[in-house]
Amino acid sequence: MTEKKVYLDNSATTQVRKEVLEAMLPYFCNIYGNASSVHSFGQEAKAVLNSSREKFAQLINAQYSDEIIFTSCGTESDNISIAGSLLANKGKHVITSKIEHHAILHTCQNLQKNGYKVDYISTDKTGKINIEELKNKITDDTVIVSVMHANNEIGIIEPIEEISQILKQINKTRKIPVLLHTDAVQTAGKLKIDVQKLGVDLLSVSGHKFYGPKGVGALYIRRGTKIEPLFHGGHHEFGLKPGTENIAGIAGITKALELANNELEIEQDKICKLRNYLKDGIISKIPNVTINTDIKNSVASILSVSFDYIEGESLLLMLDMAGVAASAGSACATGSSEPSHVLSAIGASPISAQGTLRFSLGRYNTKEDIDYVLDVLPGLVEKVRKMSPIYKG
Repeated sequence: MTEKKVYLDNSATTQVRKEVLEAMLPYFCNIYGNASSVHSFGQEAKAVLNSSREKFAQLINAQYSDEIIFTSCGTESDNISIAGSLLANKGKHVITSKIEHHAILHTCQNLQKNGYKVDYISTDKTGKINIEELKNKITDDTVIVSVMHANNEIGIIEPIEEISQILKQINKTRKIPVLLHTDAVQTAGKLKIDVQKLGVDLLSVSGHKFYGPKGVGALYIRRGTKIEPLFHGGHHEFGLKPGTENIAGIAGITKALELANNELEIEQDKICKLRNYLKDGIISKIPNVTINTDIKNSVASILSVSFDYIEGESLLLMLDMAGVAASAGSACATGSSEPSHVLSAIGASPISAQGTLRFSLGRYNTKEDIDYVLDVLPGLVEKVRKMSPIYKG
């Protein structure tokens, strides 16, 4: 193992920023009351909960603070959005895309087992969903459309505003509107999230993707949206997330998003330049590669690369031994023997998908990091390729 360490798996998780940790510390030992308690200890915690909710609402341009509920993660927010809306509204039809995170796909697959109908919309080769196909799939029974804001494997940014306008026109003639949900786990802290501009009814985020703590997420629910809880046992978070609130985590996710929003343009410009520098270096130094990320319409942090004639897991292990952390795709899918559903959806062959790595950059990466990766990666790729019976380099 080398002493050099380069972390390029920021789409899987990020380290907690020092400022975020400092914002959280008082709520472990000093202000530790239960926010549901009526005594002064509890009311201190309740004040932090209320101020965090108000601040978070402002950060995503929600009109009301009660449109924000704090959850344990993006996955929980996604589940509440999809299953909770189906419980509350008439109809048994969901529309989503073929490239969603498994938090959405597995929820939908479970719903199908229980009698619900789900349509999975196809994409083009960049990962952009087929808008016409989506429009044609909407029926009188459709309750919700869920399309991610940006994909976690290839980074493509989906046309959420366009989908919102389509649904607004359709909803003019419906008694029960079709809801729009977006999983913004990969865009919060990287793009400016404005729920009014996006036109969504529900939006999910997760704190640990933008230098906040693990174990806390948030869900925006536009006021007036009908939704039912999936768990029962308390009145917390307006009855939608029972259980004592994680005040330290809530303070942390709010501080993390505030910091990210304040630095958004500068940080993302820096990350984009590093990502493109990595892309150009890979193309110039390594033959037989395919860039899966649409550079012109993706989040700045993600670069998906397919290396011909290799097995991705082998290359990952060698990179790890060289001190470089990357991913074969979504961290939630690691260990699966199946090819990436995202790469399959955009037309990649199983062999190409098997040789694909995702490099995801963050605020702590430097040009020196990328230079190191570009120094070790070509030799490692060649080493793995020589093990392939079909490689003739």
